[in-house]
Amino acid sequence: MIDTHAHLDALDDPAAAIARARQAGVGRILTVGTTVEGCRAALGLAEQHESVSAILGLHPHESGSVEDDAVRELLSHLSHPCAVAVGETGLDYFRDYAPRDAQRRLFDRLLGVAADAGKPVVVHTRAADEDTLDALSGFAGTVVLHCFSSTELLPAALERGYYVSFAGNVTYPNASELRLAATQVPAERLLAETDCPYLAPQPVRGRPNEPANVMHTLAGLAAARGDDPGELAGQIESNARVAFQLP
Repeated sequence: MIDTHAHLDALDDPAAAIARARQAGVGRILTVGTTVEGCRAALGLAEQHESVSAILGLHPHESGSVEDDAVRELLSHLSHPCAVAVGETGLDYFRDYAPRDAQRRLFDRLLGVAADAGKPVVVHTRAADEDTLDALSGFAGTVVLHCFSSTELLPAALERGYYVSFAGNVTYPNASELRLAATQVPAERLLAETDCPYLAPQPVRGRPNEPANVMHTLAGLAAARGDDPGELAGQIESNARVAFQLP
């Protein structure tokens, strides 16, 4: 099983969390940088742990203060053999921690970076469906919708062949719409993640999340879809290897 989106640098003891993940059956973790410093940390963890790869990006919350040097450094890091994708990047109109025009400029720029690098892009989108789809309309590469929560986005995502990744919130009692959405995603486009240390699945809700808990998300997805958990884990692992060009 693969946790396709974790923030290992936000955990108190990443090495211990990686070990617990392995014991739980999670053989690979994709850790995400959302700032320049976070990208450096993600690459450092990937260099230290064979089971970890890095996704490198600048979060939309950072877009109000991002300078050209940050984008240039990000671009230089993408040639690292442990770097598998650009992200997370996108638009967040729910929090609005950065001006929307600045968010769109950074998103467009990082989509260009991903295209030039030949890397997939991992997209964060909240309350910005229309603008997100508009920005992605010219991107011909692989798109992963991370921590999927906008069910209105699903028809266009499926039409365009995007990967749809579900986090622990799909297991919450009030998340019936998300579980329904999970049943509509073709098996070959489904991914699972923790987004740890956030969004701990229902069985461990209220505690800091960690990669081992992606197994709870897997169980919730399998139950919603009527799939065998073991078979679904194999499918998700295969999907992640294709999407992120993993060995």
